[in-house]
Amino acid sequence: MMSSPNECVPSPKPVARSSAHSSAQLPSSAEVVVVGAGPTGSAAAIHAARAGLDVVLLDSQVFPRDKTCGDGLTPRAIAELRRLGLADAILGRTRNRGLKLHGFGGSITALWPSGPFPSEGSAMPRTELDAFLLDAAREAGAKVFDGVPVVGVERGSISKAGAGAGVPGVTGVTVKPGDETSTHHIRTRWLLVADGVRSVVGKQLGRTWHRDSVFGVAARSYVDVRADASAGADDEWIHSHLELRGADGQTHPGYGWIFPLGDGRANLGCGALATASRPARANVKKLLRDYHGQVRGAWSMGEPEMVTSALLPMGGAVSNVAGSNWALLGDAACLVNPLNGEGIDYGMESARLAVELISAIGAGRDGLTHAWPALLQRHYGEGFSLARKLALTLTYPKFLPAVGPMTIGAPWGEPLMGVAARLMGNLVAEEDRDAVARLWKAAGRASLGFDGIAGRKPWA
Repeated sequence: MMSSPNECVPSPKPVARSSAHSSAQLPSSAEVVVVGAGPTGSAAAIHAARAGLDVVLLDSQVFPRDKTCGDGLTPRAIAELRRLGLADAILGRTRNRGLKLHGFGGSITALWPSGPFPSEGSAMPRTELDAFLLDAAREAGAKVFDGVPVVGVERGSISKAGAGAGVPGVTGVTVKPGDETSTHHIRTRWLLVADGVRSVVGKQLGRTWHRDSVFGVAARSYVDVRADASAGADDEWIHSHLELRGADGQTHPGYGWIFPLGDGRANLGCGALATASRPARANVKKLLRDYHGQVRGAWSMGEPEMVTSALLPMGGAVSNVAGSNWALLGDAACLVNPLNGEGIDYGMESARLAVELISAIGAGRDGLTHAWPALLQRHYGEGFSLARKLALTLTYPKFLPAVGPMTIGAPWGEPLMGVAARLMGNLVAEEDRDAVARLWKAAGRASLGFDGIAGRKPWA
């Protein structure tokens, strides 16, 4: 029996578990194998299990485990968590009302807009969020195995029950549980790959990342903050500093962030934009410490701890994201907004969309090969195409110092940056018909059309 979305909701705390899974414990087959147990993979497992499918969820690491991330949950992410029946448990810990944007001589407060998405966001360390969602996947009926890496993908002719008789596809995965020297094979009808930005399994399936498109390099830390500081632990806003300067005073393309976590700490980090031809001009870990020195006073911050960094492909700058019975989701499919580096919301959305697609697609001969990239283009192509062009302009050294002072600090800064906050929060929905949404979508259509003539469309 499928559980309702509000049944068996676990507490949002990391749960210790053992990686001592043996080959004898692993199943020999499943209707759906999901690789990667971050928010995207766990969401896919929950949706598939609730749809009545037999699901195996695999992750190479032992949970709870850390993940380099800003930890922010936008209203769009909260909407997906509500679909899963899990939002209240997270919002009960901390919630935020919107963005505070700083830089170039000013600060602007932008409420999360009312509309198709909730008007509240949150933040939770990935160590806790991912363990929480993994528990929810287990409660939904998925068979969960952490500490079990996928070391190979088996190909062959798949039956009509999968995606058409005689169609080439994935027949299963090979895993290597725990410290065992032997491997184990799991046959599957559908393979959903959500193993992150580097996507080891995606590479085996032919995924190619195009570095000529804009990408991010980010660093993250945790800092203690005092509740009685002018901005502190009880702050109801997430903060973005758009004028990101190093110790030498040089402005870098990107932004710094402070996301209060509701437990006396904040996630403090920064991200810089780059391309293969214009690499990032600073070590982001050093840039993070420079940024910390600039904001620590107002927050009474402690020293940065657990400092990590990561490379972040963005904007659908990958090709080969699907085959007849497999698809890449979330970060593996480069579903990251180039304007803010956010991907949790898109990842969980893609999980839902993928499960809806495989539930509806039946025995079509092409299966997911064309349907999945077409769906991604339909939902995200216009916005991603335009966003990565806008982000690309920031990688030119002279652009931001020239344009920045005409934004936040200008008389028209508040309405302009209110629009920017909406776009940075991924909060333009398909059904929106207001002037900002119409302009954004029209510009996106033009940008995508240009990509088809003189560039590369997302996921092409």
